[in-house]
Amino acid sequence: MSLSRLRWRARRGTRELDALLGGWLDDRYASADPATQQAFDELLDTQDPDLWDWIMGHAPAPRTDWQAIIDDIRARHRL
Repeated sequence: MSLSRLRWRARRGTRELDALLGGWLDDRYASADPATQQAFDELLDTQDPDLWDWIMGHAPAPRTDWQAIIDDIRARHRL
């Protein structure tokens, strides 16, 4: 998937999610391995409330590859 399409999909309903997901896309996506890139693409298919709960640490993501991305986002932003 193209970066511009991913960037569009990373735009969410809140500025906070936009910044967190868009920041990971900008800073980490290009250097991520293909499996992690695919996982990020699939992560973007989830609903905003679920993403928010996972990123805020209220619940674990249901997949370990998603959780690794969430953990990276949380560590980068000291959440």
